[in-house]
Amino acid sequence: MPTPQDTARLALSCLDLTSLNDNDTPADIDTLCRRANGTHGATAAVCVWPRFAAQARALLPAHIAVAAVANFPDGSSDIERAVRDTGEIVMAGAQEVDVVMPYRDLAAAPALLAAVRRACGGLRLKVILETGELQDDALIRQAGAIALDAGADFLKTSTGKVSVNATLEAAALLLQAIRDGGHHQVGFKPAGGIRNVADAAAFIALTAEYLGAVTPQRFRIGASGLLNDIEAVLGGGTAAANTASY
Repeated sequence: MPTPQDTARLALSCLDLTSLNDNDTPADIDTLCRRANGTHGATAAVCVWPRFAAQARALLPAHIAVAAVANFPDGSSDIERAVRDTGEIVMAGAQEVDVVMPYRDLAAAPALLAAVRRACGGLRLKVILETGELQDDALIRQAGAIALDAGADFLKTSTGKVSVNATLEAAALLLQAIRDGGHHQVGFKPAGGIRNVADAAAFIALTAEYLGAVTPQRFRIGASGLLNDIEAVLGGGTAAANTASY
């Protein structure tokens, strides 16, 4: 059984350290990037607004990816807007695009995701389903199938901007869609509400159950506060209690 330290190290290596506040400043991004390459090791990526992607890329070493969000956080059906966001991310030199699908209008999702997929070329595309707003299992499965058909490299649960974000129930549905559809290269990213190593451990264990080995190529955690607990655990402190309501 993995120790809290083992789990913390794995969570760190799979962490998309995120800052998507409306009032983010260049100084905030400086701090984010310093923390992403800390004394205990590097995160997989940082995730920021498109306007900060170039700054983040300039600050970070090559082994830490830069992700930026498109069509965020509302998931509109405006293809032009989503493609414009994506183009900005590409021009900034980022490696990953986290796009919100039109979860309120799934009929519009295939065309929008196809346009974003074309616009971001060989970049890693993570599609945010906003599962907490979809709520219904059938709708979550439908959204996952649409994203996979559009060429998603990752299925991501949430923006972190709604009342219900990552849950183990939604995670299982998306992981099952990846596994049972034979998508052997597609990964999974829970995001929103994952604040400590105990929270992360539950999603790591579930991902291992469905996908096998847990690596940054197939598993990411989208979080802003999780790094605090990872650092506490790896620094010899006590892990925080599990606070998530799954």
